[in-house]
Amino acid sequence: MTIAIREKGAADRPAGASHLTRAQVDELGRELDAIRAEVMDSLGAADAAYIKRVIQMQRMLEVGGRALLLGARRPAAFVVGTGMLALSKILENMEIGHNVIHGQWDWMRDPDIHSTTWEWDFVAPAKGWKHTHNDVHHTWTNVVGKDRDVGYSVLRVSRDQPWEPRFLANVPMNALIAPFFEWAIAIYDLEIDEVKAGRKPKKALVDDLKAVGVKFARMIGKDYAGTPALAHLATRSGRQAMAGTFLANTIRNIWAHTVIFCGHFPDEVESFTEEAIEGETRGDWYIRQMLGSANLSGGKLFHIMAGNLSHQIEHHLFPDMPSNRYAQVAPKVKEICERYGLKYTSGPLHRQIAQTWRTIARLSLPDRLAVAR
Repeated sequence: MTIAIREKGAADRPAGASHLTRAQVDELGRELDAIRAEVMDSLGAADAAYIKRVIQMQRMLEVGGRALLLGARRPAAFVVGTGMLALSKILENMEIGHNVIHGQWDWMRDPDIHSTTWEWDFVAPAKGWKHTHNDVHHTWTNVVGKDRDVGYSVLRVSRDQPWEPRFLANVPMNALIAPFFEWAIAIYDLEIDEVKAGRKPKKALVDDLKAVGVKFARMIGKDYAGTPALAHLATRSGRQAMAGTFLANTIRNIWAHTVIFCGHFPDEVESFTEEAIEGETRGDWYIRQMLGSANLSGGKLFHIMAGNLSHQIEHHLFPDMPSNRYAQVAPKVKEICERYGLKYTSGPLHRQIAQTWRTIARLSLPDRLAVAR
């Protein structure tokens, strides 16, 4: 029996790419493949030195911040120590942890900076994150019903998600998620909804719970027992040190939540149905990544603190490309988008934040009541 495979036509593509022919989509794919190959073939000592400098800076900030918090009864020590610790946690999560776990630095063959060995300063274990983020999200970006990051199972962020009464709490739920983002991700990565649906074995959930428990104990021991205990013994600053550590974690959580949400949910970013990706080719996949992501504009320091996820489009196109190279390829990607008539969504942080929260607010209501964009 011969099975006929229907070729993906213009009518089947996302609205933002419906004007492209099959030949144009294929050529676009070849151009982006060439950009990736050129960069990956040129990786070397300068790139390795970059990530090692960032790691060194992060560790200096962490040690300095925790040392200052030992005397946190003094307001200056509390403020500066908390700030340094928050910066160290942001660097570790964004530019280091997230990107190392993606395998961006595996080419170095350094066992200490490798996706198989790195465990980040986040309650969610790296193993679970690699599955839900690297494997699922980056494969099925913004495909409703496939990409669980579309709303993280608790928010409505696309009109392709059927409205339910629980989404009336969209705004307060998102406000609650932001300061406790690492905990929300840890729970999300357990995939409890997948267990209920019978797509994930209960034993796998038990194993994941054990891993979260071990990570939780380690994090609590370092942040809320070790540092405060030393501060209490040194200067009777235990409570202040605990408060500073909690504040540093909260700042990191809000920052990570902001950068990630602004990269996926502002205006102009598209979501997709499962039907729309049938017969998807490499070129079609590239197009979905570009239309389903948004960049943040800013300077070099801003991009580093954002883990270069401010280049969210480039990250989704090339998730295993070292993040320090995204600024290099961004103009080429933008030029391709312009030449093929595709949106290249980018804007300053304040505008993307406003658009993201506006989208979340609008989609809390049934479509018949929501104000159109």
